[in-house]
Amino acid sequence: MTCNVSRVISERRITFGIVAGEASGDILGAGLIRSLRARYPKARFVGIGGDEMIAQGFHSLVPMERLSVMGLVEVLGRLRELFSIRDRLMDYFLTTPPDVVIGIDSPDFTLGVERRCRDAGIPTVHYVSPSVWAWRQKRIFKIAKSVDLMLTLFPFEARFYEEHQVPVAFVGHPLADRIPMETDTEGARQSLGLSDEAPVLAILPGSRGGEVARLGDLFLSAARWIQSHRADVQLVIPCVNRERELQVRALVESLDVKLPVTIVRGRSREVMAAADVVLLASGTATLEAMLLKKPMVVGYRLSALSYKLVSRLVKVPYVALPNLLSGEALVPELLQDDATPEALGAAVLERLENDGERERLRVAFSDLHHELRRTADERAATAISSLLEKVS
Repeated sequence: MTCNVSRVISERRITFGIVAGEASGDILGAGLIRSLRARYPKARFVGIGGDEMIAQGFHSLVPMERLSVMGLVEVLGRLRELFSIRDRLMDYFLTTPPDVVIGIDSPDFTLGVERRCRDAGIPTVHYVSPSVWAWRQKRIFKIAKSVDLMLTLFPFEARFYEEHQVPVAFVGHPLADRIPMETDTEGARQSLGLSDEAPVLAILPGSRGGEVARLGDLFLSAARWIQSHRADVQLVIPCVNRERELQVRALVESLDVKLPVTIVRGRSREVMAAADVVLLASGTATLEAMLLKKPMVVGYRLSALSYKLVSRLVKVPYVALPNLLSGEALVPELLQDDATPEALGAAVLERLENDGERERLRVAFSDLHHELRRTADERAATAISSLLEKVS
């Protein structure tokens, strides 16, 4: 499905049912509401959302944070409440049907809601594809029964849905719209109080406690190895909140050898902007580092059992988004037993000292940035508008 971003203003009193379960979905939802309201000034927006969406005039039936639960144990402990929220939401949607229901990410919750709404004759949209292209590919059949339209952030996702005859629109990634094409490295360093005379290594072992527990000591050991070879390297670690900051500080203090490192609460994008190289866990941070045009080294470890299970299920050759987007190994991925302090450190040093490789990556990352920079909010709103016109 193609998206024409031309905007036509309608006087229809459309009701949009939207369900977002996490902070990232709340941000996407707020941008989508702005673009939809520009097309439908008399529209109403209702469902579940957070502060960002509410600031755009959204009515949330329950606080979004009641859906924001991570981890199997935590989910099991909240199942009764989650079922109650779902039943309350479905009762509302089926009693006062919206013109369309849009689920934003959180597929374990939203796809079930979409399926029931679609069975009741309400058009449905899902915004942000689950990683069905990477593992558990048979989920595509459930998705096909749940949605009238899938909106994807990445082009390779759209190709997967097209191959399975699921209506899809690639809308681009909002981060690519918000992050400038040129990165102000000097300004970021000044803001963080870092020297312009020495290289900067940003270290991001993850945003969750479990990730930091698994990767923090590994990344700090790699940083110590790097500093034994390049004593001038400035080390900076951004922490998503106070809990992660305390966790990282405890890891630093437990090292046998004192490691000079700057620890910053929040400001992860600014820290990456200041860096010459980024050492990080796989995940969305690899996309941000790419959009900031930063060479990176990706490291990750799971428990032996988890890795054995996941490696059997995953159907793609890469885990880092720059590699998935380009179809080639632009950035090194050192996983499980390959993720040693020495291997990670050597990969970082190579990227610190190889100017030719840094320029090659800058050009490649710029091309990928342009590919993803599609005014995602506008394209998503246009695709949804086209669906509404088709079903009306």
